[in-house]
Amino acid sequence: MPGLVSLPTLRAHLASRSGFVAAEGGGRRAAVALVLLPRDETLDILLIRRAERAGDLWSGHMALPGGRQEPEDATLADTAIRETLEEVGLDLRAEGEQLGRLDDLPATGRGKAVGMVVSPWVFAVEREPRLTLNDEVDEAIWAPLAAMLDGSTDTTIDYRHDGHDLTLPGYLVGERVVWGMTHRMLGFLFDAIRAST
Repeated sequence: MPGLVSLPTLRAHLASRSGFVAAEGGGRRAAVALVLLPRDETLDILLIRRAERAGDLWSGHMALPGGRQEPEDATLADTAIRETLEEVGLDLRAEGEQLGRLDDLPATGRGKAVGMVVSPWVFAVEREPRLTLNDEVDEAIWAPLAAMLDGSTDTTIDYRHDGHDLTLPGYLVGERVVWGMTHRMLGFLFDAIRAST
């Protein structure tokens, strides 16, 4: 894949990593799935736009499928798999391959820590699956990774926090801006890709 790592190479790199950051989170855990799709000698990633919902700190944001760990989830990978099935109808156990895990990230919402740690898990699918969105998701898209990785979609978003105007980094995907925690987790993925090549 010109400009991108092969999936077997990325899987081997993720398997060789150690020392994932398990930051303080008050015991609350969540997980997300970074789902990769090989297409035209490159890779796409599944992104969702969260539904507009009162009380949701990430309402309307571009995100990755995922959510809070539940008691029935044996592992955080199980959380990512269950949430992906619930949110977009993609069964990663049947249609996906688990490639590995990226570093944990303390969750923030509206610029504040929310007392939870998110674990990003990387999966791959062989072909584009049919997606069925639940009421938590307004849209799902496959976005080309190469354009984000090479910086050609870099952008910024203006954000006001505690009376201060901030300019935060993001990726422009069509007319949507991917920023915040999702931007940071994609950065973790890009670091893993660069380290694998």
